[in-house]
Amino acid sequence: MKRRSALELLLLSILTLVIPAYADTYPNKPVTLMVPYPPGGLSDVIARKVNQALALELKQPVIIENLGGAGGAIAAQKVLSAPADGYYIFQGSPNELILAPLAMKAVKYKPEDFRLIQQMALAPMAIVARKDFPAKNANEMVAYIQKMAKEGKPVNYASVGNGSFYHLIGEELSKKIGAEMLHVPYKGGGPISQDLLGGQIDLFITPYGAPHVAMEKEGKLRFIAVLSSEPQRLIKHIPSVDENKLLKGFHYTIGSGYYVKKGTPEPIVEALHKALTKVMFDADFVATMAAMGQDPSPALRLDEAGKAYADDIKLYQGIAKSINLQAQ
Repeated sequence: MKRRSALELLLLSILTLVIPAYADTYPNKPVTLMVPYPPGGLSDVIARKVNQALALELKQPVIIENLGGAGGAIAAQKVLSAPADGYYIFQGSPNELILAPLAMKAVKYKPEDFRLIQQMALAPMAIVARKDFPAKNANEMVAYIQKMAKEGKPVNYASVGNGSFYHLIGEELSKKIGAEMLHVPYKGGGPISQDLLGGQIDLFITPYGAPHVAMEKEGKLRFIAVLSSEPQRLIKHIPSVDENKLLKGFHYTIGSGYYVKKGTPEPIVEALHKALTKVMFDADFVATMAAMGQDPSPALRLDEAGKAYADDIKLYQGIAKSINLQAQ
């Protein structure tokens, strides 16, 4: 018994040395930043700024992997299939982690399978239309959507997938104005922008940035209304949805956050949290976010990040329930 106890103590002492040592050496190889959409969209642009600053903090390359499809669920599942060792970081939002499991029967993970490390930015949102859409503000848009629905030719709107955040608010818009709309799911914002410019898509309710503003100035697309009560910094000339009484209070933003697989060792979580928090204050990152119209998110402690994620789970599951979202 004494020999067994001595052996157990020896193993325990080895473990207590190995775990901190493993964390102290993290990262000792490149880290992958998983982006759940194809290149070209706003998520991809943000990732390509974050990875540069994050690589400097971690002293290892941070490689971007774009993997679109299933509203971001394919990329999320790949992160969960990897070890919980901090070498796969997921750039995402409630869109992929909370709503995708509610919308698709094939998605087997739960929001609680991920842990939020840091919230990086909050994106203002607007209703964007093809350049020749026959409406210039919320009142004209609502009237046109209602007219086309009565004629059996519903206005279409794009999203990044069934059950995505953009799908849900499109359905809520349709519900609020009492008119049918046609949902067209895509794999990411890049392909949507291409079809919006090509005139195949009528509307896209989306976060936006400097590229969208430039395209509006060039006459390639049209902003209809902002999803806030006040004018937004990059497009101060665009009116609020509140101008239409049916859409008053139809206000939304969405954040970009960085997540790891639940069960990632705490010292590694802390190392990533420290690095990402420093990135938030990187001058180049801050300038890029401002130029793209992104609002800075308050830097969260790890316990605050945990609470914020839990609150998001409750909020977005409530929205899904309110429009009777059914998994397909």
